[in-house]
Order: sequence, then C-alpha cells, then structure tokens
Amino acid sequence: MDMSQQAAPAVDTPPAPGSGQTDGRTARRPLALRLLARPEVGVFLGAVAVLVFFLIAAPSVRQGSSMATILYQSSTIGIMALPVALLMIGGEFDLSAGVAVITSALTASMLSYQLTLNVWAGVIVALVVSLAVGAFNGWMLVKTGLPSFLVTLGTFLILQGVNLAVTKLVTGNVATDDISNMDGFDQAKALFASSFDVGGVEVKITVVWWLVFAAIATWVLLRTKYGNWVFAVGGNKDSARAVGVPVTFTKITLFMLVGFGAWFVGMHQLFSFNTVQSGEGVGQELIYIAAAVIGGCLLTGGYGSAVGPVFGAFMFGMVNQGIVYAGWNPDWFKAFLGVMLLGAVLINLWVQRTATRR
Repeated sequence: MDMSQQAAPAVDTPPAPGSGQTDGRTARRPLALRLLARPEVGVFLGAVAVLVFFLIAAPSVRQGSSMATILYQSSTIGIMALPVALLMIGGEFDLSAGVAVITSALTASMLSYQLTLNVWAGVIVALVVSLAVGAFNGWMLVKTGLPSFLVTLGTFLILQGVNLAVTKLVTGNVATDDISNMDGFDQAKALFASSFDVGGVEVKITVVWWLVFAAIATWVLLRTKYGNWVFAVGGNKDSARAVGVPVTFTKITLFMLVGFGAWFVGMHQLFSFNTVQSGEGVGQELIYIAAAVIGGCLLTGGYGSAVGPVFGAFMFGMVNQGIVYAGWNPDWFKAFLGVMLLGAVLINLWVQRTATRR
C-alpha cells in the first residue's frame, strides 16, 4: 500500500480542465526528434561526412600537419562566423563584415607606422573603430527601421572606398608598410598570430581562440539573460519589446560583436603578414554568412546556435584544403560551396519540419 502511494505521483499528472490527457505541447517527444530539434545536428553529420570523404579521397589529409592547416583555415572563418551567427539569430545580418576586417587591420597598421607609435596603440584604436562601425550599423538600423541589408550594404561600400582611398593617400600605395620591426610587434604577434607545438605538429593560436570564443558564445546563448534576448528579438522584436526585452540595446550590441570579431581577425591578418592589402575582404562576408547558415542559423532569425557555425566553418576549411590535398582543380571550391549551402538550407528545413511534427 505504501509502495503504491509513493509510485502514484510518478505516473499520474494533474489533468487539464475538461480533459484527462496532455496535449501535443506537453507530451514528451522521442529522443530522435529532440535531437533533430537541435540546429547543429544536421551540420555535424555533414561535417563528419565531408571529413570521411576527404580522408578517403585525399590520404594526405590524415597527416597531423594537414589537419592543423585545415583547422587553421577553419578558425579564420569560424571566429567571424560566430558573431555573424549571433547577429543572424537576432534577426539581422551584416554585409560589411568582410571589409570591416581589413578596415581594422589598416587602421592599426597605418596609425602605428605613420605616427611611429607602439603597435598596441594602433591595436587599441582599431578596436575602437571596429566597435564604432558596428554601433553605427546597429544605431542606423533601429533609428531608421531600414532592413539590415540596406544599412550594411551602404557601410560595405563606404568602408571599401575608404580602405582604398585612405591607404593610397597615406602610404602612396595600395598596401600598408611593414611593421614587423616596430615596438610591441612581437607581443601582439604572440597574442594574435603565434603558433605552438602539439606532438610535433605546429598549431596556430587562432584555433584555440576559435574554440574559446565558441564556448563563450554557447554559454551566453544558453545560460544568460542576454542569450534569451537574442532569441526573442530574432523571433519577434515587437513581442519581445512588449515583455520588456531591450530591443535597441540587443540589436546594437550584436552588431558591435561583429565589429569585435572583425577587429580580432584583422589583427591576426596584420600580425601574420606584417602588411595589409587595402582591396581585400570583399566577398568574405558571404563566406561568414554561409558558414552560419550551414551551421543551422536561419535568415529569418530566432533560431540557431553557436556550435553549428563551428562545424560550418570546419566544413569550409575541410573542403577548401581537401580539394588541394586531393590534387583537384581549386576552382571547384565555389561549386562545392554552393552545393553545401543549398544542401544545408534543405536539411535545416527538413529538420525543422521533422522536429515540430507531432
């Protein structure tokens, strides 16, 4: 008797008014459907498939040095894909992300060299400029109500022109001067562009930063109030504002996070190559957005994760370098990119429909 009284609460649930059964919203779904509801599941399976394919098609991929190169290629995309993904979850996207990377690098390089300052002065000013560009995009968006496509397209064109014109005006060339002999360069290079040895294989520090940023972004999305705000404003900003979510603050800070990512990647490029070409960066914004989309983020907002873009960036790096290791024509990379993007969109659509099916 005592056993039945203790077991009863475990199997009986309070009946809904007028009904003795739970509805579809409260019924526990099978594990498979709950896993499919995760936005990163599809891209994880895709990344595994791509990895296995190139391990078979290009035996040199199995070498530690080759995998380190693939991870490095992935990290330079992935660091930017993370804030771009957060912005997309928040319902917006940034077409100026690619040239903003170069703007940041040019600012740090020219300021340090032309004024003969410690390179850290240029690094700090570049951070301020990058955050300001992001804040401007967010401010214009919330104040004018224009789509982020138009706002960031305008910023893209402005930065592209400024990058070229100012660099030619200041340096008399399309590239900045070599800053490798300036004060503070070695310390900055250690932070942004150094390497370390793992079992005889040289691994770039950007791989570590990539994973650290991914862990932080995942924690923010899933464990903080700000993460709830991001999903809320991406789902329906009017409803979010009605329940007290600071929509303006959230949108602007998301754009500023993209600015932070652009600064970090820009510093890596500067301290890796000592100089910057002012015309670079065009087209990279599409790579970042595609990595986020392949990673499970929707252009409509309100859905996605920070883990998915990690696998999306890895797929980019795997395909880009795998084609080279396989000895194929690298021109095929764009074709693979298009196939991956379309495939990811279709898989995401199927996953959503399957996960919400009762």
